[in-house]
Amino acid sequence: MPPISTGKKIRVLVVDDSALMRQFISDILNSDPRIEVAGTARDGKDALKQIQLVRPDIVTMDVEMPNMSGLQALEEIMRTNPLPVIMVSSVTQEGADTTMKALALGCVDFIGKPSGSISLNIRDIGQELIDKVIAASTARLRTRSGFFGGASKVQDFGLGSGFRKMMPPVSTGRRDIVAIASSTGGPMALSDLIPRLPKKFPVPIVITQHMPKEFTSSFARRLNESSEVEVVEGFDGLTLKPGRVVIAPGGSHLVVKRRAGVAVCGLSDAPPVLSVKPAANIMFLSVADEYGGNVLCVILTGMGRDGTDGAVALKRKGAYVIAESQKTCVVYGMPKAAVDAGIVDEVLPLNEIADAMVRLVKN
Repeated sequence: MPPISTGKKIRVLVVDDSALMRQFISDILNSDPRIEVAGTARDGKDALKQIQLVRPDIVTMDVEMPNMSGLQALEEIMRTNPLPVIMVSSVTQEGADTTMKALALGCVDFIGKPSGSISLNIRDIGQELIDKVIAASTARLRTRSGFFGGASKVQDFGLGSGFRKMMPPVSTGRRDIVAIASSTGGPMALSDLIPRLPKKFPVPIVITQHMPKEFTSSFARRLNESSEVEVVEGFDGLTLKPGRVVIAPGGSHLVVKRRAGVAVCGLSDAPPVLSVKPAANIMFLSVADEYGGNVLCVILTGMGRDGTDGAVALKRKGAYVIAESQKTCVVYGMPKAAVDAGIVDEVLPLNEIADAMVRLVKN
């Protein structure tokens, strides 16, 4: 856990139509000395008023509310007074679809309610909510048009924001698969990256995006609709082939293995690694076992350091590693960890990564 800051606290506005939920979420956030709840609001319209009154750094926003929904409020916030917003969504299919729309509108992250719109089990996700609020405090905001705003007003609470420029070396060797890791900010980053790839992309792509199991199928479906390549949620036995992009299903680790000489997906129910499941580290290690160094590894925006250990194993076998640059990351955590480990060959802004992928897999 990042060290506790002695400076300014992260001020949060909690928005939910349930008074009980507002109280639960407020209690959770106030339990962390780095955070204070600056105010609460009962619906989207009230949230817009409260933002002007209490000037929060972060907003947690329920999706389903009367008068003005969370989605409508989010769109207005991003249009008039951009702030990091974390959506609090039900884990139904409808909730997942709405959350995908919220991510497209520019919300920094989301968290799923354990059950229903009013849940006494909200405390079960307390630490996750705290971690995401702290990560959001360092986030850069991104709009649908692809522009990034400045970092949050809140100071760095131990997550790190350093950057080291690197010169791209000459790439050698064959790249038979692309393996991608992403977390906070990843859905929007992938929604920019994957549609840039040509239909006949010459190798398979596997992706671990930290996301609950109720949401990955909706994300894969929406990404498939906007892309020339095929995008699917992974399942056991799914064949890996050129032009196919596989998203790790939430709640399971995606692994790559061979059956009768054919590369396929497998699913592992192993415990979370670095508190995440699926974990990029497990996927990267399985790719290293099956493909050796003939791999292009890409680490995109996200909090924490998932992916670095697996990328180290890949690099030792000769893989080529790209990290997203700080200037386009929503949260510069996972790419920074890889850069600090000294294993990254190129640091690129998001809009240049697709071209680099095409260039490198042709070698």
